[in-house]
Amino acid sequence: MGQIRLPGNPPIDVSLRRSARARRLSLRLSQLDGRVTLTLPRAVSEAEGLAFLSDKESWLRTHLDKRAASVTVSEGAVIPVEGRACRVVSTAGRRVRLEGDLLHVPGPMGPRLQGWLRTLARDRLASASDRYAARLGRPYSKLTLRDTRSRWGSCTAAGGLMYSWRLILAPPDVLDYVAAHEVAHLAEMNHSPAFWATVQRLYGDWQTPRAWLRREGAGLHRYRFDLSDE
Repeated sequence: MGQIRLPGNPPIDVSLRRSARARRLSLRLSQLDGRVTLTLPRAVSEAEGLAFLSDKESWLRTHLDKRAASVTVSEGAVIPVEGRACRVVSTAGRRVRLEGDLLHVPGPMGPRLQGWLRTLARDRLASASDRYAARLGRPYSKLTLRDTRSRWGSCTAAGGLMYSWRLILAPPDVLDYVAAHEVAHLAEMNHSPAFWATVQRLYGDWQTPRAWLRREGAGLHRYRFDLSDE
């Protein structure tokens, strides 16, 4: 995959992707992280792709402008923790502390806060997963955290649960719903009516937190904690 820069104010970085299966040119703007990808069928030249990109520039800039701006963790930044807006303040020492609505974070602020959030996410997700697995009567084999962009959780055939650590930024009921959803896959490895009945039995009204994720979930990826998030 190559990359080009569309000139303008501001310039836009665009990833070029060549696909043997693509039948036409396509331009994709990720709602999660704002990345722009131009896919070219094998027979289409790069020059044709650039012309297509130029034609779509107005559409692209309009949609980029509609996205919420990224928030880089620094002094004064506001970050949600379990759905509550908290302001980041610099502090001495080595430990992150949450006091009221203030997050006291020693430097380097981004990595320290990310590590603290991941630890909190593991605690909350392990507790929820244990609770729902006990209710289901089926244990899971392991629990891992990642910074996934395409899904909030998954369950393997071997019973391994994976979650996005960014769920700790969402309200607690949303995190609990995702845990119940993935634990339900221990019994039903599908999204059949039987699966959703299992989620209902484990969690209750799952439609509300699911709707929140569909509406607000992409915004959880706006928060940048280190250079690898860019």
